[in-house]
Amino acid sequence: MTTTTITLPVPGQRARWLAVGLASGLIVAAIASPAFAPRPALGADSSTTPEHTISVTGTGRVVISPDVADLRIGVSATKPTVKAARAAAAESMTSVVAALKKLGIADADIQTTTLSLQPVYDYSTNSNPPRLTGYQLQNSVAVTVRDLDKVGDAIDDSLASGATTFDGVTFRVDDPAKAEAQARAAAMAQAKSKADTLASGAGVSIGGVASISETASPVPYPVYYAGNAAGALAAPDKSVATPVETGSNEVTVTVAVSYLIR
Repeated sequence: MTTTTITLPVPGQRARWLAVGLASGLIVAAIASPAFAPRPALGADSSTTPEHTISVTGTGRVVISPDVADLRIGVSATKPTVKAARAAAAESMTSVVAALKKLGIADADIQTTTLSLQPVYDYSTNSNPPRLTGYQLQNSVAVTVRDLDKVGDAIDDSLASGATTFDGVTFRVDDPAKAEAQARAAAMAQAKSKADTLASGAGVSIGGVASISETASPVPYPVYYAGNAAGALAAPDKSVATPVETGSNEVTVTVAVSYLIR
């Protein structure tokens, strides 16, 4: 009979301590894992009281008389050559600007806005390409008239001096800040009155303001349109001045206010 002997080494003191430490670490890691982490409780936060508000709008309007007029006046010259078109347009615009300055309009209130040169073609013969017949040069200036009594004279004298296009007149207030402040105060007063009425009807009181937003309508500024063709306007009869009525402008401010209630 054959006997086989197997000898198992017994771990030393140091090995036993390492095994105990490894097992303890695994237990701590398992406890710290998300599976064992505390779950957040779902519920209302009683420490914060929701805000109660009344939201209203208010509008303030102020009617003002304009003190500035904006015009745009131009010249257009069509000639067989570029040189001739430039010279004709330059002569006409020089006369127009001189007439405006003679009325006391300052250099800073006269500004060139359009200066263009384009070829002119004849399409009536159905030729390809069309026949070139000349060149058209356009020159326009924006004019600010600060003395409203001279608006009619500025129009008449410009046309009499060679202007061939006139794109309308717009009246505005040069500094609308004061009117805007008045409209803003009126808008806030209207909003507060609405909120007081609503709060009284609901049996609550106004305790403060949560938010305010504002929308202001801009004071009208000049809007220009395409000019007339050269020669479309004839020189006016100076025996009858062009009548000009300034009318009035309106500044509007609208506010949206959210009031705290209690």
